[in-house]
Amino acid sequence: MPREAPYLALADVLRARILAGEWGIGERLPSRAKLAEKYGVGRNVMQRAMDGLIIEGLLEGRAGSGTYICMPRERLRMVRSRHRERRGGSPSRAAMKERGRAGAWDSHSQARVPAPEAIAERLDISPGDLCVNTHYEFLADGQPVQLSESWEPMALTDGTPIVLPEMGPLAGKGVVERMRSIGVVVETVVELPRPARATQAQANLLGISVGDLVLQIERTIYDTDGRPVETADMVIPDARREVAYEFRVDVP
Repeated sequence: MPREAPYLALADVLRARILAGEWGIGERLPSRAKLAEKYGVGRNVMQRAMDGLIIEGLLEGRAGSGTYICMPRERLRMVRSRHRERRGGSPSRAAMKERGRAGAWDSHSQARVPAPEAIAERLDISPGDLCVNTHYEFLADGQPVQLSESWEPMALTDGTPIVLPEMGPLAGKGVVERMRSIGVVVETVVELPRPARATQAQANLLGISVGDLVLQIERTIYDTDGRPVETADMVIPDARREVAYEFRVDVP
């Protein structure tokens, strides 16, 4: 099993001390040189660990003064709920509205993209079959809080007004409503969450450090015949969002 990077392990130790209240809000930490000596690590390792905690919002660096404890940022809650999507678009956007946040997103779709083997398996199509591939970047309070990459088989939507998810008469309405408009009824959603560490590309887009904790959710949406109509990979930075799953109870 690969060994965790030293700066990540050190960040975990410092985070635990901060959250335990060993330093008070607004208190200045010992210098990075002193902390590096205390923990027996190089200054570069200490620098990366503390930079990560600054990005998380636990520490604040003040030029010429030092590093201070600051009030931890509120983690936005992302509610995963199928009946909320039916009511108001995607779960991400509905959750942001419910928390009073001004949600925004950027998207870019490309049509006629050959399906990679792993995506083809999830969509139950052949590798190389044409799809619409869409990249999303979601923002809340001006900060990036989620990435998403979705794939839809073009055999399903080609020639219809909904071929591009964020263009046309149902732009931004979510998969359920878009598919319903062409006679496809969504019945089941399967999500597989996995903890992971941010890659360089993900860190650049999310404004976090390489190796920071993220939640990856693999989602596939099926119609009433069990046919996959969309699959997506979502990446959520742990420091900025928490994920809650909401289930409706069917009363007999």
